Amino acid sequence: MLEISPLGLDGLLEIIPKRFHDARGYFVEDWNARRFAEAGIDLHFVQDNRSYSAAAGVMRGLHYQLPPRAQDKLVRVVSGRILDVAVDIRRGSQSFGKWIAIELSAEKGNQVLVPKGFAHGFVTLVPDTEVLYKVTDTYSPAHERALRFDDPAIGIEWPALAGGFQLSDKDLEAPVLAAADVFT
Repeated sequence: MLEISPLGLDGLLEIIPKRFHDARGYFVEDWNARRFAEAGIDLHFVQDNRSYSAAAGVMRGLHYQLPPRAQDKLVRVVSGRILDVAVDIRRGSQSFGKWIAIELSAEKGNQVLVPKGFAHGFVTLVPDTEVLYKVTDTYSPAHERALRFDDPAIGIEWPALAGGFQLSDKDLEAPVLAAADVFT
């Protein structure tokens, strides 16, 4: 019922739940605790988050929460498309500072599991994009952190979009990896 593919960094997974099609459209279980646990993903989600972006080029991230309020995230797109990015911020990890990018879309129905220890963000590729994600801890402003999206030491290859990027002031002021609080 689930197609699960590792994304090359420890714990990052692409998940594609099976869609059941008929003349009316389709039905899909985006999250089923028992089926995910049977596939080795045994997480307790406590909050669902949703973002809507009216334009292409809206950038959100790179965000994370430090322990003891760190979050695993299960991210999916319900309308539109995004380039979803995760950066390993586990100091001492062999892949510290490495990143992956994956396109998520409503059309494909794929999801990405971003485990604790990764900064996460995305950029919308089309207008009217809506992203939903489940998290394993609630939002905690005291533990919230961000990384600079264009840190040259990380070198994320963001797409070139005609209108450029739209970022929040908070994301524009985020520190580079070398100056950030990370997982130890």
